Amino acid sequence: MTQDEMKQAVARAAIEYVVPGEIIGVGTGSTANFFIDELGKIKDRIKGAVASSEATAQRLQSHGITVFDLNDIDSMSVYIDGADEITATGAMIKGGGAALTREKIVASVAKQFVCIADGSKLVDLLGNFPLPVEVIPMAQAVVARKLAALGGEPRLRVKDGKPVVTDNCCYIIDVLGLRIQNPVELEAQINDIVGVVTVGLFARRAADIGLLGTADGVQRLTF
Repeated sequence: MTQDEMKQAVARAAIEYVVPGEIIGVGTGSTANFFIDELGKIKDRIKGAVASSEATAQRLQSHGITVFDLNDIDSMSVYIDGADEITATGAMIKGGGAALTREKIVASVAKQFVCIADGSKLVDLLGNFPLPVEVIPMAQAVVARKLAALGGEPRLRVKDGKPVVTDNCCYIIDVLGLRIQNPVELEAQINDIVGVVTVGLFARRAADIGLLGTADGVQRLTF
């Protein structure tokens, strides 16, 4: 199976966690896009979805799925999203698609977090994938210095020579070179830095279910 075929397989498997008649939280990224395409096939069975990014909202709407504002939602049965890395305990690094803050907000409302990814994303220790940190633009330099003091190598994410701007009008600092032994502790530590919007560590609210695409099929993990 190719990587895309693995992503399609876990996207199809995730449909069984969709609760009929309810609103579904939907993540951002290539694997989430495969899930949105599968969700579009059963759109008449759900009330709608809450999107974790403008790009996700547009893709949902292109399938005729009603997109709700999170402010109008009290709770959701499930949030389904990908990950850049995930451990055997369900802790994740997310934010490669620059949607980490909204992803974390939407996930916080859901009763269950289902992570869908290809099997290569399962790691023993987080940190090989650069850790994204969303920051207020005026604070990028001071935040970068404090991240460097934690032992990482901070780099401002740029595209075409300009800083990448998130849906929240903020910047992303990617921190390289970390070996994250205690993701819950580091998540709190980075979130406490003034100027940080949020860090792409999902450890305090980790995944509940992992669906990992492998050459032998979908591997299901419960955390």
